[in-house]
Amino acid sequence: MDRLINQAAEIILDSGLTLALTGAGISVESGIPDFRSADGLWSRFDPAEYATITAFRKDPEKVWRMLREMEQVVSKARPNKAHKGMGELEKMGVLHFIITQNVDNLHQAGGAKNVIEYHGNFSTLSCLWCGKSYLTEDKKGEYVPKCECGRILKPDVIFFGEAIPEDALERSFELAASAQALMVVGTSAVVSPANAIPSIAKQNGARIIEINKEATRLTDTVTDVFIQGMAGEVIPALVEAIKTKV
Repeated sequence: MDRLINQAAEIILDSGLTLALTGAGISVESGIPDFRSADGLWSRFDPAEYATITAFRKDPEKVWRMLREMEQVVSKARPNKAHKGMGELEKMGVLHFIITQNVDNLHQAGGAKNVIEYHGNFSTLSCLWCGKSYLTEDKKGEYVPKCECGRILKPDVIFFGEAIPEDALERSFELAASAQALMVVGTSAVVSPANAIPSIAKQNGARIIEINKEATRLTDTVTDVFIQGMAGEVIPALVEAIKTKV
């Protein structure tokens, strides 16, 4: 593994624009199970019934039964060594943007500032009817948080049936086309449109560093360096390897 980590460190140091694409796997070590895992949210709540924008508009109180469980898990989570390590890489000037499919705000809590969120963020709530926004923390005492207009608030996460924010999509594709290195961390990159990022980067000459517990469809197709392991162990080791080379 040391050889692979050193190889990844050299790729990052040689890159003028380095991106990271992250998914649920990076937050598992913070206590947030992958929604699709055996003990994840979708094992108890059918996403077709609880996680579509149509379901929310039809019966927001019912959907909040699922959201409350999600909020309780996310609110207890703290950034792990992988989040903090990526924040450190950004401060060092060798990681320029993080594109994440997560809604847990842990990259920002770990020190990163340049975060592009595909699926929104659970730290704020909005009213679909009057447009007013609130901090989730300020509504913590309400089991079903309501707007001052009386309607039930929706967390600012992207439900099934909602579009990925256009600015996030356009910016991430532009960056992927210009990137010289891409770190893929804690994601198999099978969900659209995030699954396009590695291919776009690779087609434009980027080197791909993949950090996952298991091999993915990327491993034998676009990945240049595959480091198998927990992100909370690999990322700190990568940070230290880069420090020894600068």
